[in-house]
Amino acid sequence: MADTDSVSSLADLKDLAAAAPAEDTGEIAAPVVRTGPAAVIREREIDAQGRSYATGRRKDAVARVWIKPGSGKITVNGRDQEVYFARPTLRLVINQPFQVAGRDAQYDVICTVKGGGLSGQAGAVKHGIAQALSKYEPLLRSAVKAAGFLTRDPRVVERKKYGRAKARKSFQFSKR
Repeated sequence: MADTDSVSSLADLKDLAAAAPAEDTGEIAAPVVRTGPAAVIREREIDAQGRSYATGRRKDAVARVWIKPGSGKITVNGRDQEVYFARPTLRLVINQPFQVAGRDAQYDVICTVKGGGLSGQAGAVKHGIAQALSKYEPLLRSAVKAAGFLTRDPRVVERKKYGRAKARKSFQFSKR
C-alpha cells in the first residue's frame, strides 16, 4: 500500500484508491464547507447630528437626502411631500425603499432637489433615500440592492438630431 505522502503521479493515486478499504459503516459523510473571503461588513456613516447623507440622481434631477430616525415625515425643498409631489404615484415611488426594507414611518427625510421634472425628481429622491438608508443601516443594503434601488437609472432623454423633427421622428415625407 502506498503512503499518502509519497503520491507523485496519477498512477500512484489510482493505486492508493484501490488499496483503501471499502467498508460501509452506514455513516453519512459531512458536507464540504467552502470558506471563501468573508462578506464585507460596512460601517454606519452618520454625521454629528445623527443623520445619514446620500445623493440620488435620475434623468437631469439631483437630490441631496438626509435621513434620521423619526416619525416618517418627508420634506422636499422645505415643503411636505404631499404638497411638493401632488400625484400619489410619485409619493409611492419615494416610499418604495422604506417598504422594501420594512422601515415604514421610522425615518424622517429632508431633501433638496434640483433639475429635471417631477418624475425625475421623485426617482432621484428614491435613489437618495435608498443610498442613505443603506449607509444608516448597512444590514439593509442587500434587501435594497436586490430591489434595484441602489443603481442609478441610466436612461436619459435622447438628443434631437439635425434634419429631424425630434430625436427620431422625421419631417412629413412629400413625394411631389
